[in-house]
Order: sequence, then structure tokens, then C-alpha cells
Amino acid sequence: MQRGISLASQANSESLREEGNKHFKAGDYEAALSCYTKAISLTSDKADKAIIHRNRSACYLKLDDFTKAEEDASKAIEVDGGDVKALFRRSQALEKLGRVDQAIIDLRRCLALEPKNKVFQEAVRNLGIHAQEKVRILSSTDSRVDQMFQILLDPEEKDADKKQKAAQNLIVLAREDAGAEKIFQSDGIRLLLRMMDTKKADMILAALRTLVGLCTGHQSRAMAILSAVGIEKLCAVMSMDDEQISVAACSVLQAMFDSLKEGTKKDFRGKEAAIVLDPSRELRSVIHNLLEMLTRPSVSAHGRESALNLLMKVVPRKSFRDPDNGMTLWVIDTGLKKILEVGGSILEVPGSLSVTESTRMSASVLLNKLFDDLKCEAERENFHKLCEDHVRSLFEGHGMDGKLRSMQTVSCLLQGPSEAGNRTLELTGIMESIISLCASEREIDQQVAVEALIHAAGKAKRASFITANGVALLKDIYKKNENDAIRIRALVGLCKLGSAGGTDFSMKQFAEGSTIKLAKQCRKWLCNETIQASTRRWAVEGLAYLTFDADVKEEFVEDKAALQAMFTLAKSQDKTVLFAVASTLVNCTNSYDREEIDPQMLELAKYAKQHVPEEHPKDKKEFVETRVRKLLAAGVVSALVCMVKSESPALTDSSRELISRVFLALVDKAEDRGNVVAQGGGKALIPLALEGTDIGKTKAAQALAKISITSNPEIAFPGERIYEVVRPLVSLLHLNRTGLQNFEALMALTNLAGISERLRSKIINEKAVPMIEGYMFEEHEMIRVSATECMCNMAMSKEVQDMFLVEGSDRFKLMVLYCGEDDERLRRAASGTLAMLTSLQPKLCTRITQVTVHWLEILQALLLSDNIDLQHRGGVIVLNMMTADKEVAEKLMESEMLEILSVLAKNEEEEKKRSVARVAKECLAKAVEIGLIKPTESAEREGP
Repeated sequence: MQRGISLASQANSESLREEGNKHFKAGDYEAALSCYTKAISLTSDKADKAIIHRNRSACYLKLDDFTKAEEDASKAIEVDGGDVKALFRRSQALEKLGRVDQAIIDLRRCLALEPKNKVFQEAVRNLGIHAQEKVRILSSTDSRVDQMFQILLDPEEKDADKKQKAAQNLIVLAREDAGAEKIFQSDGIRLLLRMMDTKKADMILAALRTLVGLCTGHQSRAMAILSAVGIEKLCAVMSMDDEQISVAACSVLQAMFDSLKEGTKKDFRGKEAAIVLDPSRELRSVIHNLLEMLTRPSVSAHGRESALNLLMKVVPRKSFRDPDNGMTLWVIDTGLKKILEVGGSILEVPGSLSVTESTRMSASVLLNKLFDDLKCEAERENFHKLCEDHVRSLFEGHGMDGKLRSMQTVSCLLQGPSEAGNRTLELTGIMESIISLCASEREIDQQVAVEALIHAAGKAKRASFITANGVALLKDIYKKNENDAIRIRALVGLCKLGSAGGTDFSMKQFAEGSTIKLAKQCRKWLCNETIQASTRRWAVEGLAYLTFDADVKEEFVEDKAALQAMFTLAKSQDKTVLFAVASTLVNCTNSYDREEIDPQMLELAKYAKQHVPEEHPKDKKEFVETRVRKLLAAGVVSALVCMVKSESPALTDSSRELISRVFLALVDKAEDRGNVVAQGGGKALIPLALEGTDIGKTKAAQALAKISITSNPEIAFPGERIYEVVRPLVSLLHLNRTGLQNFEALMALTNLAGISERLRSKIINEKAVPMIEGYMFEEHEMIRVSATECMCNMAMSKEVQDMFLVEGSDRFKLMVLYCGEDDERLRRAASGTLAMLTSLQPKLCTRITQVTVHWLEILQALLLSDNIDLQHRGGVIVLNMMTADKEVAEKLMESEMLEILSVLAKNEEEEKKRSVARVAKECLAKAVEIGLIKPTESAEREGP
């Protein structure tokens, strides 16, 4: 019985291996890998296992997993040391892993076994050159590294330019693999530590930037450096009150973290194939130290900001497909209250932590990312409880300063995970204290309370509560307070309440004209350069609310000084203004989502006396288009490009989405697209289309599509950038996108597919071809035509041609039938595809006669068309068919085709018809050549 099971397993193993071989030949390496892995588990025969390991090694090579490719090849070699295929595959893997010396040894063994094998000979020669070059680089680098350290660490060296150049050279060298290795092996870590200990800012910066290069993408070096330098030392440097040094130290820790984290996903082998120990403990240690930094009083404001920014990048999951959010849960349990303490800091309150203008925004963004990373209600409830406990303890147990900090913490939560912020607002006494402190005599009380009031007015029920209880107070503060910083915040509170109806013209909280007056004051403050930028940004916050009103939009775009002031703020170092600027621009361009109201439903609602949203007359299309033109003339594109380049946490996914919406509005008119591209808009749209919310990515992708349709893509997206455009365009082909998005994506991909084989390959690799083919069956004729046009250009690729060769498929039949449709554009696209396919794949010529009995009528109709393009394409198809198969040629010449070609061949006098006449003559000449008609008969038909 046992032997029967063994034989069955062996048979299954062989079947799986054969199936894997088929998948491999077809290019489906993932499927092949799965088959080989199952086959290995089912066989006990050593020789069979070795062959399958060798085959699986080839899969891993194709999938760029060189470590596993080397491991599998080694297992095959252990069984059969003379397996040349396994030896060659291991040498390929070793070369990719940087172990060139070992790769050469394997290749030499291959050559000894098969001395005449030209592939092995060429590989040995290439690797030898590569190894020699590496030795040359290393040897030339030796003296350079020693010399640079000598200049930098010599106390007698007084030439500042020389030192600066040496430092820059060291940084550049560390970015190269050979240079980084040489610095590391030349006692570089100790020397870099000496540079950091000099206490000189330029030396510390040079050392830190060199460390970034050494740690990037190299786990074993990153682990060694972390051990030698120490996490405490790096955190201490990051805590320094120097923004550049703090950011540089943050970059070192991020490079370390990224390299170490990579090692938790797979076995990571160093240069000598030594497996690095699991770095999970070190990763947790880094995060623990960052959390401790947040509330340590000695840490500078810049250091605290850097710690928050790094936690943002390394803690939450990169993708929700990753099931493990354990790091987030651990940070919430051990560090949430520390983050909340930073978010609730107020510089004017004794004992508060030092923070920058943007630190609280960074804390809000981090809290939001942690909350979004939670998977279930229990995890979210724990988050809420921790927040509520922290706010309550501040509010109840630390006097007036505690109440202020609790309100600041609530504001921080409302700007981040608003659900948690709204929960804390419901705590006893919080809302009432916010209202009462607006009337406090202390300026800091008023400032914090008014800010909290602004953030609390986010929901309709809050707006109505605050309108009833706080508007009089805000008006009083705005009119009577002498501190501009507080007045402007009170104004923003009034703006937010005044815009509670949104774009609904009939829903206004305040009297007619009030929003116009508020907006004028906002613009006045925005243009007043004597006021601090951190205060003026609140004027933009006010406009972000007030520009729901179309009258306000119209006046704002006419005020060039106010527009320029806002754009200048958007380009400044203070990135907390990004969301407000983007919101204002979305309102001015009407690029928010609007629901089209069914006229019948509108009448019913009026009859039932239900509230019906009304559009402002100045929000009609012609007004919006005029506003867009004025914004373009004012330089909105350069401001948006600067906003996208920002690496600040303030550039949240929500901000990205708003910027994407504005860009889409700016490129709506074809004549404006060149202007947008010329100012860098095309380049800025690519990251927006790849990162952010689904809506934001879709809007940016649609803007890219519009640009690609009317501009030359090679000019709009020069160099390698053009290949980055493909993925966003393909994303618009998914079924959950609108018909317009599908159509524009197909048009854009048609243009790209016509440029180069490399772009066609990129489109194929993004799995676009099945979707393009699917849209060829679409009922909407414009989408069907654009899909067929796209397929026409894609047919230049061998891989797509092979799809049309597959037996039993209807795709070729569909193309033939489309040549006989009424729609002229569809016929042009289909006949163009058919002409190309029959030229490149002669086997398809006979297939035309098999897919439909109407094939001859379709071809004749093409040649008899009034459209010259259709005639020419029909002639090319007929010529290809006659060249490919004599029997098909006979059928063509026995029909009326001979008469049609003879008539067309005479049309040489008209220039536009010469190309058709030339093809017709070639068809007749081919008929003479294969003996279907006589030369004299042909001459007679052609005339003198």
C-alpha cells in the first residue's frame, strides 16, 4: 500500500514538473514556480528533486529573487556536481548578488565540462572584465578615501574650500557600491564618528550624509553601523537644535530602518554569504528611542519634528494587503500618549515641549496614519479610550494650563483622526470650556479656544451649536481684539460658520454680503507682509471656507496681489498652508464632486416642499472657465508644482487629492495643456497618479491622459518619465472608472503605443491588452473605436500578434467584421490592424477567408469606399493575401476584385489617389507573377 502511494506521488510530481515547464516556456514564471514547489514536496527521488530545484532556480532568476535562485541551484549541484545548467544558473545568481569571484569559479567549471560552449565562453569573458573593473575602481578608491579623511580630520588644515570639496567627494563616493564598501573597510565608521565629535556643523552633516550612503540598500552594513554608532548617539544628534543636522540624522535612521526591515522579509546575504541575524529587535529599539525623544525636554523642536516624520514613514503598513499591523498596535500602546502630548504642546504654557510651527500638524498626520492602520472595531475602540483618558486627565487634573493643553490636543485630533477628535469633544465640559475661554482676558486662552472652535465646527450639528453659542463671541473678538493673530483666527471661525451651506446658494448662515466682507478682510491680511507668515496662513484658511461662495471666488481671482500672496505662501517653508491653498483652488475651479440633479426629481422636491440645493449663477460653466484662465495667467501651475515637491507631512493624501482635482480642471481645455506642461505640470502629475487616495490618483491619471492625447508624449514626458505614465493610464481602464475616463485612457495609450516597442512592452506588462480587447466589444461606439485604434498600434508588437494567431479565438474574426461596419473610424482602425497583421503574420491571410463567409464583400467594400485611407488599407490587405497563398489569390482574381483593382490602378493622375493606384498595380503584378492573369490582359486592363 505504501509503495502504491509513493508511485502515485512520483507520478504527480512528474506531471507537475511538466506543467511547470509549460508555464515557464509561456513566460508565466509565478505559475511555474508554484508547480515546481509542489512537485518537490511530492517526490523523494534525489535526482528528480535536483532537476526540479534546478528548474525552480531558473524561475527565481526570472523573478529577480537571486538569493533563492542561488540556493536552489546549490541544492541541485549537491546531488550532481557536474550539472552545467545548475552551475550556470548559480553563477548568474552570484553575479547579481555581487559575489563576482564565486560566479567566475562556477563559470570556469561549466567551461571545463563544455569547453566549446560559446555562451559559457562569453560569460567568462564578460565577468572577467567586470571583476577587473571592480578591482581597478577599488584600488583607485583606496587613496581617495584615505586622502579625504586626512583632509577632513587634519586640525592643521585651514583651507575651508578644500575641506568642503573633500566632504562632498566622500558623500558622493558613499553612494556608489564600490566606494561605500571601501569606506566601510577602511575603518570609515570610526573616522566618521570622529567627524561627528568635532561639534562642527559642516563636519557632522558630511558624516551623516556619508552614513546614509553606507546604509542604503545594504543590511549587513546598516546593522554594523547601528551597532558601532549606537541608536542613542544618532538620536542625540537628531535632537540637536539645528534643522539641517536633525533632518540628516533622520535620513540616516530611515536608511538603516529600510535596510533592516528588508531583512525581515527574506534571507539577506552579505558579501561573504553570511546570513544576518533577524533585525526585528533592532527595529523595535529604533522606534522605542524615537518615541522616547518625543517627550524628552532636552530634545529640540526640530528633533521632535524629525522623530514624528520618521515614525510616520516607518510604522504604518505600506499596503493594507500586508496583514501584520503589529508595529502600529505596539506604538499605540506604548507611545500614543507621548504623541498626544506633543500635539497638545503650547509654547506659552510653562513646562510645555518645544515645537515648530508645523509640529502639531505632523502629530495630527501621524495620529491619522496610525488610526487608519487599525483593522477592527476593538483596535479603534482602544485608540479612542486612550485619547479620551489623556484628554480627560489633562482637563481635570492640571488646572487652567491643563484645560488649555486638553483643548489643543482636541484640535490636534480633529485635524487628524477626526472620529477620535469628535469623541473627545463629547467629554463633559470640553465644548463649554472652549466657548467660555473665547471670552478670556488671556490672549493665549483666546487663541487656543478660537482654534479649537474652528476645528470643532466641522460637522453640521457642531456648526449649528457654535452658531447659537459662539458667533457673538467670535464677532466681538474680531471687532475689539487688538492682537491680529487672534483676530484673524476669529475671522476664520466666522468664515467657517458662514460657509456651512457649502456651494448651496440657498443655505447661508449669515446675512447677504457678510461673506464678501469677511473675504475682503482675509485678502487684506493675506497681502499684509508685515504680519508673520504663520499668521497670514490663517487668512488662506478663511478663504478656503469662503470660496464656496461664487461671488467670493469671482472677486478673489480678480485680486492679483492676493493670488500672488497665496502662491508665495504655498511655495514657502511653512507647509501647513498646503491643504488650505489646495481647498481654495478646488473651490475656485469648481473641481469638487457635484451631483447632477434630475429635473423631474427637482420638480417633485419643490412640490413636496423639500429643500433643493441651488447653484449660484456665477458657478455656471462659462464663469468657471474664465476663473481657470485667470488662475493660469497668475501662475497657479508653478505654485502647484512646488506644493507637490514638498516632502512635508502636511502634503497628506487628502492634499494630494485636492491638487489632483485642480490639475484636472486646469487641463480641461486642450489649448491650456501646453502651458501646464511647460511649467512642470506633467512631471508633477506622475507622483500624484501613483500615490494617495483612489480618487486623487484617478483624477491625476485622467489629467495625464488629457495631456497625452493632445500633446506629443515624448515632449510632455521626456526621457524615462514617459514610461511612468503608462501605469496611471492603464488604471483608468478598470471597469469601475467612468466611460469618459476609459475613452481618454484608450486615446492616450494609442499615442504611446505608436511611439516605440519598449512602450508597447510596458503596456503589455501592465496587463492592459485584455482590457483594451474587452473595450472593443463596448456598446458605446466612441469607446469601441478608440479601443480598436489602440489595438491597431499594439499589433506592432510580436506578443500581440501571437494573440491573434491563437486557434479558436474570435478576436481576429471581430477585426475582420469591424472592417465591414458603417462607422468609418472603426473601419479605418480595424482595416489598419488587419493590414499590419497580414503583413507581419502571413498565416493570418488564409484565416480571413475562414472567419466569415462575407470576407470578399468586406474587402471589396473597403476598396470601393470614398475614403482614400480605407481604399489603401484594403489594397494592402489584398496584396498580403495574394502574396501569402496562391489559392486565396485565385479566389480574389475570380471575383469582381480583378475589375476593381484594374479601375483603381488607373487613378495615378490625382496625387491623393496615387498610393491606392500603386498598391492596386502591385496586386495585379502579383497576379501576373503567379500566372493568374496574362501580362497582356493586365496591360489591356491598365490601359496605355
